[in-house]
Amino acid sequence: MAVPEQQMQQEPVVVADGLTIHFDLRGGDTVKAVDGVSFQIRPGETFGIIGESGSGKTTVGRALVGLLKPTGGRILYAGQDVSALSSSQYRQLRRNYQIIFQDPHAALNPRMTILQSVQEPMEIMRDGNPASRRQTARDALERAGLPPEIGARYPHELSGGQKQRVNIARALTVNPRFIVCDEVVAALDVSVRGAILNLFADLQKEFGLTYAFITHDISVVAHISNRVGVMYLGRLMELGPTGPVTEQPLHPYTRALLSAEPLPLPSEMRDQARRIRLTGEIPSPVSPPSGCRFRTRCPSAQAVCAEHVPEWRELRPDHWVACHFSTEEGPPDAS
Repeated sequence: MAVPEQQMQQEPVVVADGLTIHFDLRGGDTVKAVDGVSFQIRPGETFGIIGESGSGKTTVGRALVGLLKPTGGRILYAGQDVSALSSSQYRQLRRNYQIIFQDPHAALNPRMTILQSVQEPMEIMRDGNPASRRQTARDALERAGLPPEIGARYPHELSGGQKQRVNIARALTVNPRFIVCDEVVAALDVSVRGAILNLFADLQKEFGLTYAFITHDISVVAHISNRVGVMYLGRLMELGPTGPVTEQPLHPYTRALLSAEPLPLPSEMRDQARRIRLTGEIPSPVSPPSGCRFRTRCPSAQAVCAEHVPEWRELRPDHWVACHFSTEEGPPDAS
């Protein structure tokens, strides 16, 4: 999915600049959920964010739409530093940045009809009047592929795929520029995922939307994203165009994730396919490892990995990596 050159030259829709999000615990400990992450998301693109559970990708997504306040660094919306805006200015700007959550049922109020739920963002923003809000909600449901009569139903009467379409319709009612999609197909049947992903692609073309697509599923990222950021324990390990990242990764962690992806191979070939098995669990974000955070599980780690944080380097055009030993040809071989 290519982004037109003209759009790539425009000002980024969202910029994370040294984004840091820490949570204080009782007893004085601090969870370093996100620790100095920087990237920009260009107009009209789908920016994928992948990583294991506990990598900080969902925390980044929530911060991008203002649901979490950064501990450090800053977030720019179309060049504007949100921390410098008044509450009323931020309220108006915030409508352009929406989120769709992983659990489509939990995101809906069980006591509200579907039409009421879809109208709710417009009521909060005081858009239009009751009649115009109802019509906008019906139009959004139709654009999300749902029949008009579904507006009178309640969430428990809908399937998982239908509920996720409702959440998509609700986000569309305030005409956003940018939507964070947080594991939006993870809770859906495989047969439904393709239809939802195609809907996102169609809406992007129709409305010029920009997405941050958060997932642990590399196949989903490869299908829908223009660029991919790979996170591990609160930091970016690699960032670049989807094709090179998924086909010619530069970081050992990315290569390990790709090797764990199931392949449609005959049984005799599956045994020959090289699988990189990471030992141990992802460390605690309360006390992350020194130097490179991946070093405790990296098959290529050396002494320098514990002593120094890897430099963020551009080894290929628009393809960045944080590894002491990666080269343009790829990550280091395990010794």
